[in-house]
Amino acid sequence: MDRPSAVERSLREAAPHEIFDVIRSLIERRHHARAVELLMADYATTTLQPVGVLPRARPPLWVHDSAPGRAFGAQEAYCVYDGPGATVTAHLPVSVRGDRLGVLSVTLEAGEKGLAADVLEELQQCADALAHEVVVAERDTDLFLKARRAERLTLAAEMQWQLLPGRSCARPEYSLGAQLEPAYAVFGDSFDWSSSADDLYLTVNNGMGEGIDAALLTNLTINALRNARRAGLNLSDQAYLADQAVYGQHQGSRYLSALLLRFHLPTGDVEIIDAGSPRIWRMRGGAVEAIGLEAQMPLGMFQDTTYVSQHFEVEPGDRLLFISDGVYDALSPSGEKYSFRALAASISATRLLPASQVPRAMLRELLGHRGPGPAVDDALVMCLDWHGRPDPDRDTGPPTPAV
Repeated sequence: MDRPSAVERSLREAAPHEIFDVIRSLIERRHHARAVELLMADYATTTLQPVGVLPRARPPLWVHDSAPGRAFGAQEAYCVYDGPGATVTAHLPVSVRGDRLGVLSVTLEAGEKGLAADVLEELQQCADALAHEVVVAERDTDLFLKARRAERLTLAAEMQWQLLPGRSCARPEYSLGAQLEPAYAVFGDSFDWSSSADDLYLTVNNGMGEGIDAALLTNLTINALRNARRAGLNLSDQAYLADQAVYGQHQGSRYLSALLLRFHLPTGDVEIIDAGSPRIWRMRGGAVEAIGLEAQMPLGMFQDTTYVSQHFEVEPGDRLLFISDGVYDALSPSGEKYSFRALAASISATRLLPASQVPRAMLRELLGHRGPGPAVDDALVMCLDWHGRPDPDRDTGPPTPAV
């Protein structure tokens, strides 16, 4: 096949709305593929929607019980052989820096020995190159964003989703995943992250109100925090600037609860400001515990609020869960709240899942408690798995002798 650099060059030279057509043409020309399809994960990460086809033009593929969904969940290529048709379909994850976008499905004629390893590797390289270009292309075309929605978003949800950095990301030091529910009509909860060489900044917001008012409040707060962070201010000053921005606009009539965190990647030291909510749970060595913090005033409640940082440390193997009150306060049809015991059980039950899949799994359990009725508040779950910075000088021991 064309070398990866040639594939990437072809994608870069294509118009944003044509990049999938370009990769499809390349694969068809090289491998005589019978079909090439790009499926994008919807906002709720429950379905895979075909690009170029209106979401309701045909039934979606479910993430949890389909062959493409298996590749999406495991983040590994998954091949399905059709004996009577003498074909094989390779489903390849389309992801960039840990953010799972969708699946590239390629149907080829099946050889006597099945799909060659080098062919599968080339197809995965195409999927990887396509993922990078989709992220860039979304600035200039709505094609891929349209494919992500299984139903129409409310205007408030549109505003909220445009704020988010992604739904997952990964580096050697950590893996992150986050999810909002209800995905198509969120009220005001949000999250944000940004990393540098030695720091990871996280923000988890529990919005006030609903609809456009909540979305505007969250937009103001997130952008005030980003402005302060990008100016190089420390965590306390970031909180102060955002607090003043919200108070200056609303004079205390509206405010927003938030957690602000800075992870020092070389050491695992965590600096944190608890401005009212949400809450943090930690799983360490199989034990689940809530991390107690000194709650300070929500952002924008009072003028000239001073915020003081606290510190704790994470160790390799730790899992942190950030959970909004839309989870804690969710009511069953009989009026029973989702208990802390149920939450701890859900955290334990998802311990073997990667961080990117944990929020969706926990929110699915919450839905089972809440029932099919409409939600009265957002539910936000963010999961962080801490791996720690690899030691380049660590002695891995002598090589294993050849037998």
